[in-house]
Amino acid sequence: MPLASIRSELASTGADALLIEARQRLVRRWPNASGSVSAPRSRRIAFAVSMLLLMVFILAAPTLFEAAFLPIVAALLLIPALMRLWAAVSRRPPRSPPAMLSDAELPTYSVLVPLRDEAQMVPQLALAMRGLDFPPEKLRVHFIVEETSGATVDAVRRELSDPRFELIVVPDALPRTKPKALNYALPMVTGQFLVVYDAEDIPEAGQLRLAASTFAEQPDIGCLQAELVVDNADESLLTALFAGEYAGQFGLMLPLIARLGLPMPLGGTSNHFRVAALRGLGGWDSFNVTEDADLGVRLARYGLRTATIASQTGEEAPVTMRPWLKQRTRWMKGWMQTLIVHNGDWRQLLKDLGWRGFLGFQIYVGSMVLSAPLHTAFMLSLLIGLGAGGIGQPLDLLDLVAAVTFLIGYAGPALLVVMGLRRLGRRDLLLRQLALPLYWILHSVAAMLALVELVRMPHFWAKTNHGETKRPRRAVGAAAPSQAE
Repeated sequence: MPLASIRSELASTGADALLIEARQRLVRRWPNASGSVSAPRSRRIAFAVSMLLLMVFILAAPTLFEAAFLPIVAALLLIPALMRLWAAVSRRPPRSPPAMLSDAELPTYSVLVPLRDEAQMVPQLALAMRGLDFPPEKLRVHFIVEETSGATVDAVRRELSDPRFELIVVPDALPRTKPKALNYALPMVTGQFLVVYDAEDIPEAGQLRLAASTFAEQPDIGCLQAELVVDNADESLLTALFAGEYAGQFGLMLPLIARLGLPMPLGGTSNHFRVAALRGLGGWDSFNVTEDADLGVRLARYGLRTATIASQTGEEAPVTMRPWLKQRTRWMKGWMQTLIVHNGDWRQLLKDLGWRGFLGFQIYVGSMVLSAPLHTAFMLSLLIGLGAGGIGQPLDLLDLVAAVTFLIGYAGPALLVVMGLRRLGRRDLLLRQLALPLYWILHSVAAMLALVELVRMPHFWAKTNHGETKRPRRAVGAAAPSQAE
């Protein structure tokens, strides 16, 4: 009997046990690192109230207590902005590429592709997986589909003539999240390494070979993050802004974080793992809706290094406002959950990460939640201050310092976007980045919606619909391989 059939039979007879394991593995392995335990309602409410009070303080500060206002806002805005400026202007040290493994030397590799209601994406996805440059006998592609997605199950079954492909059907159970589906499949993974791809992903053909070669050369690495590149960037103003954000984040910011040895909030896809290390960590947190950021922190707490590789995966950006807002609200909520969970015992977090890692986590992950609302609140507070003082009146020293703080706070993220796009050769998108202030206001809206969801329905997964682009999808251009950073 084929191995895939044996696994399918085991999954059907042991579904209840697999579900319990998917939901509870992390709790048993690391009790205080799961959102089901360490993010109770009281902590979520306290986080939401604190964030709202901070916004009110900033809005009221220009007229009530300006002297106390500037040091607090300067720290919250300038430190993350300076970190982004550093990423924008720093140059990567030259590194030799890893010695590429031959077919005979390559290990077994598993690809996990979680799917829900994405039947229309399966043919493109199957084509992308067939294009991977990896020996077929050493590659297993697991399509992990929720049982409620009948059309998607049928679409995957039509592709199963390829012996590399395997279908894993996940029984319907709470929480209905991507990490729970991945955890359900984890016991059935047989590869030494695995990678997670989303439904719309088109990775470079050589990505798995490059990752395997890098793992072989650097045994202290537990995870590798490939670069995510938006390939429908010119479809709308929103996709152009999204592409700029990704260009700065995955092309410049994460490589800097890797070089500094700080905890890296992973992207939700194209993460490559040592399977033994992932199982030792307890897998993913089924109750965190931004499981990638959480897992990046746990890797660092476990003493494993996370690095980036010079290989790209093509991504589809949301084309219209509604799906973008749903997706960004979920991301914001997950980053909030990650902050709450890992700061639940901040002394242990400090012990695990050391001062550099601890501060790096607070600054970077905290800034992903706070930066956009702070920018918006600070901009409004400046306008309030100008209105209270009268337009055309001379600015005092505090007004000038506030204006400089505001400009630097914008300059860091903006320059990161510009340099990221220049690195990708996408100068055609630069003019559209003038709308970045409006884009950050949209982030503020998503953050406020995320606060509501954090309190009311923390584990709700707002599904992102894919396949809405009208642009033809194809593999992104190959990047020159380099050693991991």
